[in-house]
Amino acid sequence: MFKPNESAVDRLIRFILGAVLVYAWYAMLVTGVLATVALVIGVVLMLTGLIGWCALYSLFGMSTRQS
Repeated sequence: MFKPNESAVDRLIRFILGAVLVYAWYAMLVTGVLATVALVIGVVLMLTGLIGWCALYSLFGMSTRQS
């Protein structure tokens, strides 16, 4: 499907940061528009961390994954 372009460390950092943002939304640490932004960015980060592929990396021809 998509060629992975994230290293294991990159994936871990993305997943943890995404989980923190989703938790901030869930625990109502942020409210209003900022809460919605935190939720969307958090979910995207968690998904990219899980699948190992980032669309922006592909768009710019970048990769943190070792060949």
